Amino acid sequence: MPRTLRPDQRSELYVVGIATGERRLVHSSSTLLFEAPNWTPDGQLIVNGNGQLFRLDGELREIELGGVPAINNDHVVSPDGTTVYVSADDGHLYAVPLNGGPGRRVTNDRGPGFHHYLHGVSPDGKTLAYIGLEQVDGRRIANVWTIPAAGGADVQVTNDEHADDGSEYSPDGKWIYFNSERASSTPGHAQLFRISVSTGEVEQLTSDERVNWFPHPAPDGSVIAYVSFPSGTLGHPADVDDVRLRLLSPGGEIRELGTLFGGQGTMNVPSWSPDSTQFAFVAYPV
Repeated sequence: MPRTLRPDQRSELYVVGIATGERRLVHSSSTLLFEAPNWTPDGQLIVNGNGQLFRLDGELREIELGGVPAINNDHVVSPDGTTVYVSADDGHLYAVPLNGGPGRRVTNDRGPGFHHYLHGVSPDGKTLAYIGLEQVDGRRIANVWTIPAAGGADVQVTNDEHADDGSEYSPDGKWIYFNSERASSTPGHAQLFRISVSTGEVEQLTSDERVNWFPHPAPDGSVIAYVSFPSGTLGHPADVDDVRLRLLSPGGEIRELGTLFGGQGTMNVPSWSPDSTQFAFVAYPV
């Protein structure tokens, strides 16, 4: 079932400029819990809500999904702006034409216990990066996978029992960024990592007391935006106080851009403007 707002809660879509750190409210709703903002190459914002997808054009206007089942908050726009790839509640990934037309299933059937959660598309638009979640002997195993956007054979990128999430390509396509519990034997210590597409080499990018999720590289590669939860947070829950917006520089410096009430849905997917000057996020104040 899609998430809904609590009594007296709002969904608030903001854009924050990285030069000044100033937030600008661009849309608010007390009736629809919307999530996970994307930008199209021509500068429009897209969010999901109630199993549907919306384009912000003064108001939220529904994007027809072309027969695709209800979706969750994992969706990514193709580099050429013609297609949005979505994760549906049936566990599969679909390609949906942004200007209308039938949806197309991309993913393969890997069994009833396997679910695909989309997070990234390669800069050339040819490959999708997703998290494959499967049940193994009663345990939930999450790894980074890729698949051709046109359909084809899956490639497993990580192969371990650490909780991985948020797989997203670097602007040059050489790395896949993700968050993982692999740096600690105790859950609730997720940090940011990246893995080389060509060699499989893994680099750890953050190491602090916070729980860091969803690394989003700016299109120009200058900085990485991410959300940071209080120490000990398990997963990326909704309605958490003290969720912080952070920027990570290539040199490892961390810059705080403020706090909010939110978490799940705040910034799950690539959320940078095409010119890398700002990114979008959602807060859920009560």
